[in-house]
Amino acid sequence: MNTLKIRNPASGELVIALPADDARSVAVKAMAARAAQPAWAAWPLADRLACLRAFRAGVVAELDTLATIMTRETGKPIRMARNELNGLLPRIDFFLAECERAIAPETVYEESGLREQIEHVPLGVIANISAWNYPWFVGCNVILPALATGNAVLYKPSEYATLSGLEIARLLHEAGVPRQAMCCLVGTGEVGTALLAQDVDGVFFTGSHATGQRIAESVGKRFLKLQLELGGKDPTYVCEDADPQTAAESLADGAMYNTGQSCCSVERIYVHEAIHDAFVEAFVRAVGAFRMGDPMSEDTYIGPLTRTPQLDVLAAQVADARQRGAKVLTGGRVGDGPGNWFEPTVLVGVDHTMEIMREESFGPVIGIQKVRDDAEAVRLMNDTRYGLTAGVYTRDETRARRILSQVHAGSVYWNCCDRVSPRLPWSGVGDSGVGLTLSKYGIQTFTRPKAWHLRSAG
Repeated sequence: MNTLKIRNPASGELVIALPADDARSVAVKAMAARAAQPAWAAWPLADRLACLRAFRAGVVAELDTLATIMTRETGKPIRMARNELNGLLPRIDFFLAECERAIAPETVYEESGLREQIEHVPLGVIANISAWNYPWFVGCNVILPALATGNAVLYKPSEYATLSGLEIARLLHEAGVPRQAMCCLVGTGEVGTALLAQDVDGVFFTGSHATGQRIAESVGKRFLKLQLELGGKDPTYVCEDADPQTAAESLADGAMYNTGQSCCSVERIYVHEAIHDAFVEAFVRAVGAFRMGDPMSEDTYIGPLTRTPQLDVLAAQVADARQRGAKVLTGGRVGDGPGNWFEPTVLVGVDHTMEIMREESFGPVIGIQKVRDDAEAVRLMNDTRYGLTAGVYTRDETRARRILSQVHAGSVYWNCCDRVSPRLPWSGVGDSGVGLTLSKYGIQTFTRPKAWHLRSAG
């Protein structure tokens, strides 16, 4: 029997070995989902939403236990694990409040006995290959609206967050969702590959650009819906009229929260030369106050990296930057002892010849580059193949809007960063992916519009 070993990234210790799926079990579950989907779609919308409401109650009732499970398998500091679960609740509330309105039939024309309507029909069976860095946020951004709109879901959580994925499935089943309509698959990339080979109507993936590219190539000859939420190299520009202390504290959190393992983490900062030195001093001071340690401790801010291979990626980026002339002001080293530890790291004197300013880091490292003016900042912000988020800190909203309108990104921020709202679409430009989740459009994305032409016989 195949097994999946779950290890604690803070210590490397084995948490549990789980029975894993294989190609045969994936095929069996996919056939069961296909058979179950029409009956689930036939449930009244109010009844499907009642299941989501009961799921929400289950999350609330078990929140501390679910947070502990997440911390043990991903290394996310326990406070941030609770933050993720608490932050999920308003997303569920949004889906509950908006689903009926988002997929209600629309009459778009009616005259002389002819009526034209649009109906939102479920896609069918959804394959969801999800991420580990925010397992509840990312998973539920797909699972909940997909189920609410009448789809069956084959959910393959990351092998680094499988226990959380199993908890999502358990709570949904206990809330009334049929087991065949919501199925969790356990395993590594081989299970994901087996899932992609099944008869599905939509593939929704969140993860790295490299894996997203392989998925696109795998399903490219099939006519199904493909959504890819990939990485970013998210820039922020701090103008000379911004308060350097306020901007530094906000951006230090935006760069280092969740140990820098967020798709929308601030990954590169451009600072106007007039306040560069003051900003850097305040930024290093803010980072120095972040405590790195046991993720189960309430005062820990920096935890271990979830994936061991990322240690080498960060070390290589820092070494490349140093070799090309950058200066490390704090951190820069792999931590001592067992576990996946990397010190929070701040570099200055960086430029775009360096990997740290061009390729996704996904860890607690940041490069800060001095710029002369807005035009140089915009040029550098757009000098990337990614386009997930971007931000500007300035006192002038008109200036912020002018700058951000020139930046290629799916989400932009004025005087804030690293935030996601259920009311706004989450999407990317370029190698940050295709498609979207959240907002009313992120509900409709799990449906296809069916056009009705209705002419009365009278």
